Amino acid sequence: MVSKVKLFLAVKKLEGASPRTIDCYGRALAKFCMSFQKEPDAITDMDIRMYMAVQANKGLKKNSLNNTLAPIRVFFQWMEDERIIQRSPAKTIKPIKVEKKIREALNRRELELLRDACVTLRDKAMVEFFYSTGCRLDEIQQLKKSKLNWLNRSARVVGKGNVERDVYLNERAAHRLQLYFNSRTDDEDAIFVSDRKPHKRLGRRRIEAVFTDLGIKAGIEKPVFPHLLRHTTATNMLRNGASLTDVQKVLGHSDPATTLIYTDIADEAIQQSHRKYMAG
Repeated sequence: MVSKVKLFLAVKKLEGASPRTIDCYGRALAKFCMSFQKEPDAITDMDIRMYMAVQANKGLKKNSLNNTLAPIRVFFQWMEDERIIQRSPAKTIKPIKVEKKIREALNRRELELLRDACVTLRDKAMVEFFYSTGCRLDEIQQLKKSKLNWLNRSARVVGKGNVERDVYLNERAAHRLQLYFNSRTDDEDAIFVSDRKPHKRLGRRRIEAVFTDLGIKAGIEKPVFPHLLRHTTATNMLRNGASLTDVQKVLGHSDPATTLIYTDIADEAIQQSHRKYMAG
């Protein structure tokens, strides 16, 4: 089965899956393979159910169990599609239902505290860029300066599934980013680079550390991380009257159902709008 997993990962790479996705698939499937001394066509749905039961007994929560199951389902479905096996044994195993909850966004005061905590031009530009665009961490970390369009204050980012989309900068974000670029003396095409020479593209963990440090410095009680700015963008858009469809496009959700986690906020915005325009 190991050889089939290697082939599967190679195919996914050719199809444009991100390195992070391939790594997640590889680690999950490696653990799965270690539990069975069988060929793929000998694996049954009961084998997979028993494997998941073992993981549950280890204390994995519902989300973690679903993250464990997802690569297995994709792998066996791929083998069925390629006619390596007749039918995926994972077909009848459904993901565990998990109540979708919106991670708490930054409120207006916390957003201003985060802004005030920024000292360097880079950190000021980074906070505004994440907030204005609502981008994922990977999308910004891999972004190049050459992908910026200053005429319409937009940037072309590569999202999940290698799908490109345009994201937009508000005036504050564009201004902060321009000041930051003007201060740089390096030739690196990355949008955000290290403060110290040689200036290199910031990695994921370094960007996460920047937000963590800013959150602590700002005295914000909740953990601060890049994805929190994405939730804040979506939340504020909805509260200011944007539709779920607009938010879906800004966030780059391929499946509209993903954006539905913000339904409660959308309903709240509709109620406020009704009270405003139908007061009499």
